[in-house]
Amino acid sequence: MHARASFWEAALVALGSLRANKLRSFLTLLGIILATSTLIAVMALIHGMDVYVATAVSDMGANGFRVVRMAFLGNWDPKKFLEFQRKNPQLSPEEFEFLRANATMIRAIGMTANRQARVSHASTSLLGVSLQGATPSVLEISNIQPLYGRMFTDAENRRKMPVVFIGNDLRESFFPNTDPVGKRIEIEGRPYEVVGAAKKLGSVFGQSRDNFVVIPVETYFKSYGSRQGISYVADSTGYGTLFQAQDEIRMLLRAWRKMGPRQEDNFAVLSSDSFVQLWERLTAAIAATAIAVVSVFMVVGGVVIMNIMMAVVTERTREIGIRKSLGARRADILQQFLVESALLAASGGIAGVLLAWLLAVAVRTFTPVPMAMPLTAVFVGVGLSTIVGLFFGIYPASRAAKLDPIEALRAER
Repeated sequence: MHARASFWEAALVALGSLRANKLRSFLTLLGIILATSTLIAVMALIHGMDVYVATAVSDMGANGFRVVRMAFLGNWDPKKFLEFQRKNPQLSPEEFEFLRANATMIRAIGMTANRQARVSHASTSLLGVSLQGATPSVLEISNIQPLYGRMFTDAENRRKMPVVFIGNDLRESFFPNTDPVGKRIEIEGRPYEVVGAAKKLGSVFGQSRDNFVVIPVETYFKSYGSRQGISYVADSTGYGTLFQAQDEIRMLLRAWRKMGPRQEDNFAVLSSDSFVQLWERLTAAIAATAIAVVSVFMVVGGVVIMNIMMAVVTERTREIGIRKSLGARRADILQQFLVESALLAASGGIAGVLLAWLLAVAVRTFTPVPMAMPLTAVFVGVGLSTIVGLFFGIYPASRAAKLDPIEALRAER
C-alpha cells in the first residue's frame, strides 16, 4: 500500500483482512448481524401487516364506516364485553329504515347479517362459507365488483326472492370456466338462483376473501328467522364529510333509542380511521420493542468491533511506523482504519439483510403472515451498521494515527 492510501486502497486492505480472518470476522460481526436482521425482520413484518390493514380499510372504503352492536379496538376486556352484552340492544331493520329515511350526509347505507353455511352444487359441497344477508346497496359501498351478472335488486329483496351473488371461490369450485348466471346452488339445502359472481379479491393472512355468498337480507331473515347480528354499512358523501356523517348517524340512532345526553352510546361506529389508528398504536409498540433490542445488539457489536480494531492496531504497529516514515499523514492512517472498521460493520449489515430476507421468505412461504421486505429496510440496515462501525472505529483509528513513527518502528514483529 502507498504511504498515502486512497479510499479504495484502504477498502481493499479491509476486505483482505476480512478474508484472512474469517472466523474472527464472523464472531466480531455477530452482534451487528443479529441487530440488522432483527431490525429488518420487524420492518418486513410491519410492511407485510400494512397489506392487511390496507385491505381492511379498502373493504370499508376511504369514506365508509360501519355501525355495529359493540366493538373492541385494543385490549380485550371481558367485563366490558359482559356489560355491552347486557346494555347494548341488537340493531334492527326498523332502525335501519329510520336512518335511511333521515340521514342527509351519506351517499348510501346498507344492512347486513352474517353466519357460516354449507353451500352445495351437484355433488360438490363447501363448508364454512361466509353467508351474508345484505341490501343491494352493500355492493355499491364495498369494493366488490361483478365479474358475471349483477347484484340482486331492491325488488328482489322486498319480495324475499331466493337469489344469490357468489364469490370467486364458489364460482371456480362449482362453475369453472363458465358463466354461472342462471345456475342453481343450495345453501343449507335451500335452492337459490345465481344472479352474479364477484371478481377475485385474493387472500389476507392465508384466509380467502372470495369464500362468500350474498343473498337479499329479507330472504336471509325469512330463511333463518333471527334478526340478530345485524350491522349497518354507510358511505359518506366525501372524505371531508366522513366525521359529520358519523356524528349524524350517531345522533339519529340515539334519538331513535330515546337516549339522554349523559348516556353513553349503546352501539359503536367504526371507520377506516379506527383501524388505522389501532394499527398505528400496535406498530408503535412493536417498533419501540424492536429499537430497544436492536440498540443493545448494536452497542454490543460496536464494542466488539472497537476491541478487535484495537488488536489490529497493535498487530500492525510496525506497518504504521513504516508508512509514517515514508510520508503518510495522520489523516491517511485515520482514514485507513476508519474504512476498515466501517466495511467490517457494513459486511455484518449485509449478512443481516440476507438473513432477514431468508427469514421473511420462509415465514411468507410456510405461514399466512404476509412478510414483505421493503427496499428502504435494506438501506437502513446496511447504513446503520456502517455508522456503528464508523463510530466505534474512531478511537482505534485515532490511536493508530497518533502513534510515534520511531516508537512504532521499534515494535517487534
